[in-house]
Amino acid sequence: MIQKPKGTYDVYGEKGKQILYIEKLFKCLMSKYNYEYFKTPIFEASELFHRGVGETSDIVSKETYDFKDRGDRNMTLRPEGTAGIVRSYIENKLYGNGGLTKAWYYGSMYRYERPQSGRFREFNQFGVEAFGSNDPALDAEIISIPVTLYKMLGLKGIKVNINTLGDNESRNNYRNALIEHFRPHLDELCEDCKNRFEKNPLRLLDCKQDKDLEVMKTAPKIIDYLNEESRKHFELVQEYLTQMNIDYKVNPGVVRGLDYYTHTVFEVEADIEGFGSQNVLCGGGRYNNLVETLGGPSVPGVGFAFGLERLLAALEAEKINLEDEEQIDFYIIPVDETVKAYGMNVLNLLRINGFNGDIDYLNRSIKANFKTVDRLNPKYIIIIGEDEVKNKLVTIKNNSTKEEVKIKIDELIDYLDNQD
Repeated sequence: MIQKPKGTYDVYGEKGKQILYIEKLFKCLMSKYNYEYFKTPIFEASELFHRGVGETSDIVSKETYDFKDRGDRNMTLRPEGTAGIVRSYIENKLYGNGGLTKAWYYGSMYRYERPQSGRFREFNQFGVEAFGSNDPALDAEIISIPVTLYKMLGLKGIKVNINTLGDNESRNNYRNALIEHFRPHLDELCEDCKNRFEKNPLRLLDCKQDKDLEVMKTAPKIIDYLNEESRKHFELVQEYLTQMNIDYKVNPGVVRGLDYYTHTVFEVEADIEGFGSQNVLCGGGRYNNLVETLGGPSVPGVGFAFGLERLLAALEAEKINLEDEEQIDFYIIPVDETVKAYGMNVLNLLRINGFNGDIDYLNRSIKANFKTVDRLNPKYIIIIGEDEVKNKLVTIKNNSTKEEVKIKIDELIDYLDNQD
């Protein structure tokens, strides 16, 4: 028997309903924040991720699904969403109006890593990106979006950990300080960190294996190497978050795993008992150099992303049920197969006029169909028999009041439109 690939999963039943609920909620939230939907290809030129995400990131160095297409081009299944959105922003010259571009996306991503709870090789990611402004208020807005979403979903103890990497000058000064600090202790570090030391020493602070070493605990803090402009930016982000009543903590250990970040970086977590390191549900930050790195003009950007699977695991741990309780409008019961065609006519009429419902496709008895009614709980039960077909009527029963009336089929839509 052919089975699904390792690190993937099927969606059906209750999980499907939960996912659709989150998609609908996020789409509605993005409308409130005035963000525009973007969609980019699942695969892109490998160079996009090597230049955008960074050669030193674990994603590019260890986890990408790379392949050559039939034109002998190097392609990669997208491991994250930001680089593709930036590529689209540049290619379509969306910077041409000189204004602000606010984008959101949702789609499948691919990383070849060890599958575990809330982490898959094919996973789904929601993300938001904003281009064209270096205003710290925009950083605060970006942070507020996942905080608002998680609270709307019912998660408790939502907290934000924020840090800053500063501008290029501040980051370079900090990089040099880290090199001087870690150089005498290279033998104590894991092999990954030894490689990071040469390529991107900031990534040392993101290491999960070496995080408890004394040399990690005594590492320099970025806040001590910020120039005045970077310090002011970070202070304003904090001021705006305070004014927005968003609970946050300055955490020097937040550096994020991608090479393109500058200034603000953040992670959002929920206080979920027994959830361990998976408490971090969302991450993001500012990337003022990425558009230019990928061949565009010098345009600042800021954004975040979160994985659907980890969010679903968090909701399950908190025993939060997301099933959309929207009631279907009708269920049609033909008394036998001889009146089924007329029932299909009524079914199509109702659907094209905006009502949602279904009909018995299993040709069961009236008694069996009423068991289905108990399970589906439609607003109305529509019964079709010989008399209804002969006189072009429907028998419609209100499932709450149990009131039953016969309505001419050409008056059915008006009748339903006028019900409370």
